[in-house]
Amino acid sequence: MNTGTEDPGLVHVLEPGRPGAPVLLLLHGTGADENDLLGLGRALHPGAALLSPRGTVDENGAARWFRRLREGVFDVDDVVERAAELAGFVQRATVAYGLDPRRIVAAGFSNGANIAAALLLLHPGLLRAAALFASAAPLQGRDPGTADLSGTDVFMGAGTADPVTPVGQARLLADQLRDRGAEVEMREHPGGHTLPPAVAGAAREWLAGLR
Repeated sequence: MNTGTEDPGLVHVLEPGRPGAPVLLLLHGTGADENDLLGLGRALHPGAALLSPRGTVDENGAARWFRRLREGVFDVDDVVERAAELAGFVQRATVAYGLDPRRIVAAGFSNGANIAAALLLLHPGLLRAAALFASAAPLQGRDPGTADLSGTDVFMGAGTADPVTPVGQARLLADQLRDRGAEVEMREHPGGHTLPPAVAGAAREWLAGLR
């Protein structure tokens, strides 16, 4: 296992994977860190390389990927800036660790899923696919642009009783991604701001089917 800030630029953990397996870019939720989703990554694909950075925004001691103005209201300019920062990290890490850039798959929860969605919309081609759990449309009222997401697969898990990320936000994001050519599989569940085992299992099956 490698940790630190040496070449790619963000505090992170890297766990090497099997040749030919995907590289899971693990993106934690608010208040977590680079270790939070390692178990999820191993469960989603036991042979995958795991690249797990820490968000650079400090919100009252809680690590995040971008600033928000208040609960549910994002600083969209900061979303754009932080997505570019994260994209640069991924590109540098790919070179530094000899990772296959054609196999980068983001897996994020909540705030981490939101920044992954921003990567899809703002940096098309960086990710082969993404698994987004409890995600919202990250650019909110701003035009999400004309990214060509043909050949990009996205799995989404959303709770219909989620008080933090209303399911309508997840549905809006799914529509935005589909409108730009992505293949989106949406799994709604009756719970809240969680990742139920059944949804995680469906994501594992989805990931196993990627080519």
